[in-house]
Amino acid sequence: MAMDQAVRDIEDPIEEEENEEIFFTEIDELQNHGINAADITKLKLAGICTVRCVQMMTKKTLCKIKGFSETKVDKLKEAAAKLDSASFITGLEYSVQRKKVMVISTGAKQLDELLGGGIQTMSITEAFGEFRTGKTQIAHTLCVIAQLPTAMGGGNGKAAYIDTEGTFRHERIKAIADRFGIDSEAALENILVARAYNSEHQMDLITEIAARFAEEKGIFRLLVIDSIIALFRTDFSGRGELSERQQKLNQMLSRLMKIAEEFNVAIYLTNQVQSDPGAGMTFVADPKKPVGGHIMAHASTTRLYLRKGRGEERIAKVYDSPDVPEAEAPYAITVGGIVDVS
Repeated sequence: MAMDQAVRDIEDPIEEEENEEIFFTEIDELQNHGINAADITKLKLAGICTVRCVQMMTKKTLCKIKGFSETKVDKLKEAAAKLDSASFITGLEYSVQRKKVMVISTGAKQLDELLGGGIQTMSITEAFGEFRTGKTQIAHTLCVIAQLPTAMGGGNGKAAYIDTEGTFRHERIKAIADRFGIDSEAALENILVARAYNSEHQMDLITEIAARFAEEKGIFRLLVIDSIIALFRTDFSGRGELSERQQKLNQMLSRLMKIAEEFNVAIYLTNQVQSDPGAGMTFVADPKKPVGGHIMAHASTTRLYLRKGRGEERIAKVYDSPDVPEAEAPYAITVGGIVDVS
């Protein structure tokens, strides 16, 4: 595809392809099945904007919404089941659903090959590692590439970025946009950015962006959270609060997985590492492990371990993935984002 065509596409993302099907049912459809408009408004305010989201929520959670009794929730669940079945399907039907999965390039061919083409929609990709290993730089690069046409490895959509550590830089977006020959202001216009100040605010922002995804159907292709764990480490300290921290983290990750599947977006999370004192006794070369424990390990679809190599080289290793084998790939960080090692 010619570069000038790519520029035109980026300035207006993102008209959907004619044959692309939006595969979620808006919650307003419940009005046709006996749910009144006032209750639907309450659901939207709680971040529940699709019929599938109603099915994903437990009755206990729905009963916490002001004005929702058990009887009303039962009626709501029954209406949702009529609109969107959540029962068994055949493996063949599931394979058809998986065809909707899109792949967004990281900007480095070797890293893309490691990941089977790039990061996938309808899943969570987690990158963890020390400082200066490129976690945030990958996030910035993905935010630009997500806007590119699919023929160029993009997602032909917008991106959202929840910044928990104050690391988002518009200058980096402009430099990466210049690398791909697209208008930098248009690239910035297609990225929604929010600064989270505590773990509760972080959850509120996730709820808010889910509503935006439902409102702008099929427009968004990427959600970045940089980093997922930082505010939890601040808000919950010591072993006494560890259980509560993990419970809250689990709820957030569960919500993110549902959003990924519901709206067909790729979710990219950065995570921190901590020293593992016990690793020294087992002769592990790099005694560091990701923060978040088993909760984080089970929630992430694909986990990438990033580490420093020789000079400016960085190494990405597939730590866990259902799609690709455990392997490594080099990459480098440049002004224009993530690139192959020359």
